[in-house]
Amino acid sequence: MKSLPPAGTRIRNAFNGETFIFTHVDEGASEFQCDVFIEAGGMKTGTGRQHLHPDADEEFNVKAGKLKLMVDGEWRMLAPGERFPVQRGVPHLFRNGHEGETVFTAKFTPAQQFLRFFLNMSLNTANHPEWYDERGEPPLVLQALALHAFSGHGYGAGIPIWLQKMLFAALTPLALLQGYSLAVSPRRLGAPPNKLAKSC
Repeated sequence: MKSLPPAGTRIRNAFNGETFIFTHVDEGASEFQCDVFIEAGGMKTGTGRQHLHPDADEEFNVKAGKLKLMVDGEWRMLAPGERFPVQRGVPHLFRNGHEGETVFTAKFTPAQQFLRFFLNMSLNTANHPEWYDERGEPPLVLQALALHAFSGHGYGAGIPIWLQKMLFAALTPLALLQGYSLAVSPRRLGAPPNKLAKSC
């Protein structure tokens, strides 16, 4: 992808009924935020693995429905109008909190390259569903490719980050040999921010 998509782009994950809505597409912004729409009955289950962002805070702001949020091993339920900040380095995961639709905003501070990170993740599920298992889980080598490329953005909880970094770096060449690729690459160091599509 040579240029970023326009603000408002929606990318649906058919495996779990989750749609990313890229409301803000400006790499010059100090924070990144997007909306997440979860279909009725969607995103009710998952692997149960918590993850963490070592260098960014994340805030969940529920617009509609109910969001079930685990933070550091404890569940809480968020209703419309409620928000919850997750400090950097704190393990967490989320689920749809009821059988209906849920919409929430996820905000990351600082922005890092979360725009490209989530574009890559969502586009690969949409463009290459054959790469994923029936639950929508990618193979380890594909996870490694993405998490190595976007180093510092996300890691599994309970495993030393230094060990995950070593594993991701070692598995990346194998992923490329097996034909996996990134839908969106990280911005090159020193490259100017992409501001073709402004925030809305």
